Amino acid sequence: MRRERVYLDWNATAPLLPAARVAFVAALDCSGNPSSVHQEGRRARALVEQARADVAALVDTAPARVTFTSGGTEAANLALSQGFIPADRRAPDLLVVSAGEHACVLEGHRFPADQVRIAPMNQHGQLDLVALAALLENAGEARVMLALQAANNETGVVQPVREAAALVHERGGIVVCDIVQAAGRIACSFEALDADALILSAHKIGGAKGVGALVLRDPQANIEFAQVRGGGQERGLRAGTENVAGIAAFGSAARHMADQDSFEQVRLAKLRDEMELRLTSALPDLIIFGDGVTRLSNTSAFGLSGLAASTLLIALDLEGFAVSSGSACSSGKVKASHVLAAMGIAPELAQSAIRVSLGRDTQADEIEAFCDAYIRVAERIGDRRRTAA
Repeated sequence: MRRERVYLDWNATAPLLPAARVAFVAALDCSGNPSSVHQEGRRARALVEQARADVAALVDTAPARVTFTSGGTEAANLALSQGFIPADRRAPDLLVVSAGEHACVLEGHRFPADQVRIAPMNQHGQLDLVALAALLENAGEARVMLALQAANNETGVVQPVREAAALVHERGGIVVCDIVQAAGRIACSFEALDADALILSAHKIGGAKGVGALVLRDPQANIEFAQVRGGGQERGLRAGTENVAGIAAFGSAARHMADQDSFEQVRLAKLRDEMELRLTSALPDLIIFGDGVTRLSNTSAFGLSGLAASTLLIALDLEGFAVSSGSACSSGKVKASHVLAAMGIAPELAQSAIRVSLGRDTQADEIEAFCDAYIRVAERIGDRRRTAA
């Protein structure tokens, strides 16, 4: 058993960046309320607005379009509503959701059930654009809102957001894009994605937990049915005194991600590819999910039929490795992945799936040690199954 633990679950939460920690602690000493007009209040407001500018810069837009929330889940719940009113004042009638979306989208939207359609994915884990076109055709004159991730949180598969947006916008629809996993890893500006709203989460990029943002492309767009109502903060979209310390840390993390060069993503992709090569060479029946299409450089999801993810996670944890079986919001239950089911993966294989996600601190020797442990655990469990049979 390794003495030191190795963290390979960065898609669940990225450890707090040192600079974000400094910003967080410094903001705790700011006693003012951002809504107060006195000097202390203005100081707190300045921290919030600097962070707003930093988050806006990460997605190359104006600060006024950023609304801070308690996290990506609240941002998604806020956006996915028939109260989302673009400048032309015509609200969406129908919500189309990709089958692989995060639970905060699949379960957190505010559309009536009979006004929701699920768009299928192909075997590679990408939205099926042909099926989307058919759904839009069948929608007739209804205005469609499409919810689509920039990249899947479980498989890392990059989605055809821009192509899907072209289909939706051709019919006057709206695109809400979850960039929680993709921000700082691939281009996530409005220009790159052609989306109308973006969803971010601070703790996925090295900020503090409990902070997120909804960013609207159209400065005249509004959301008429705010979930948290009261004092009118955040332009009336999210009432309540702002989490100044968390927001300051979010801004610091956003600034770090915006300043990061492409070398880091190349480095992580190299580590991931070496890991996958080592595992598939030792275990030829191991399947990499989403292999063959573009994925986030830091993410690998794979499975080996006959192994239970619940058993693997415990064994690997005892070996000193933190990994997951999919989305952190459901992995505590270690249930079958809806993403893999939507890809048509056989249940026995899907139930063996684990996700390894890398980050800025991940080193080659840690990946090598993980491969050794996974192979050892897989062979040990396999031997027990054969003996029992």
